[in-house]
Amino acid sequence: MNTTFVPLAPNATTAPVIERVETLLIDVPTIRPHKLSVATMNGQTLMLVKVHCSDGIVGIGEGTTIGGLSYGAESPEGMKLAIDTYFQPAMVGQDATRIQILMARIGKRIKENRFAKCAIETALLDAHGKRLGLPVSELLGGRVRSRLSVAWTLASGDTATDIAEAEKMLDLRRHRIFKLKIGARAPREDIAHVAAIKRALGDRGAVRVDVNMAWSETEAAYGMAALADAGCELVEQPVASAAALTRLVRRFPIALMADESLQGPETAFELAKVSGADVFAIKIEQSGGLFNAQRVAAIADAAGIELYGGTMLEGAVGTAASAHAFSTFANLQWGTELFGPLLLTEEILATPLEYGDFELAVPEGPGLGIALDDDRVKFFLRDGPRKTVSAAR
Repeated sequence: MNTTFVPLAPNATTAPVIERVETLLIDVPTIRPHKLSVATMNGQTLMLVKVHCSDGIVGIGEGTTIGGLSYGAESPEGMKLAIDTYFQPAMVGQDATRIQILMARIGKRIKENRFAKCAIETALLDAHGKRLGLPVSELLGGRVRSRLSVAWTLASGDTATDIAEAEKMLDLRRHRIFKLKIGARAPREDIAHVAAIKRALGDRGAVRVDVNMAWSETEAAYGMAALADAGCELVEQPVASAAALTRLVRRFPIALMADESLQGPETAFELAKVSGADVFAIKIEQSGGLFNAQRVAAIADAAGIELYGGTMLEGAVGTAASAHAFSTFANLQWGTELFGPLLLTEEILATPLEYGDFELAVPEGPGLGIALDDDRVKFFLRDGPRKTVSAAR
């Protein structure tokens, strides 16, 4: 007896669809001023997105920047406006389970807006993971590590304060890798600051710096040599252009890391072609989403470039999403910087992320493996009863 097998259409009528997309702005204070070359932050604004699906599942995502518009072209307020105005019409009624198809649809209609796209993709992955009972890391191919080493950024601007803060982190066994934000002062002052902190920590703590593009190429050539002499092991994005990075790389006995020069897979490929960095700082938002972050990692691996899991100082939602993505990387030689929630004075999760023994545990539950504390989120809503104002200035 002959039978003919007819496969079901991939977009069956029973597939859950997106019903609405909700966005929220919350402003949360930081434990201290966070001084960078581009801004001084006294708080962080988080743009939270909730994707409501017809099967009752709600996925959450986050869009966050450093210092509002100080770092780049997107801000939390701009992300909210873009999602409310342009993303939602492209998403409502679409199959919630075909995430890459939906993200391609969005990509054809909406140019750039990588941070907003990341927030939406995160929410879709969270919802689908909940639907299937799987962590997001499994939707991305499976984790190869369940804990991630986490660096702490010292950014008070005061040497004695930074040393005391580093000592506290070592005593708590929370961090033993320290990244110093420099570039706002003259290079000689910054280098003296870094050298003093490294002398105080000795072999107990590794020291790295992030210049956030503040130096000229001439200043960077002087600075990298002096930082190497001071015992610093890595310099992140000292100059703005990829061409200048390429001219600086491997001239000094210190690793050079690209960050702002990486704007997704295409720029990663261009930088890799010219061996323009020793290390890539991968950020899911800057990459345009978790899938794109994996593509950037694959390009780096193919080019022999090492990897570091970066942060946009996301809150707990964005940090959890980053942890899931970074847990799937075949290589993560320089660890991560996923300390964003620890910089905030307030917790917005029902159960906080687990930090301990210098590492962050990747959540194991379905989706992102986290749940919002809705009362705390409501309390910090910008337009809520507390009427907070923008904190990231």
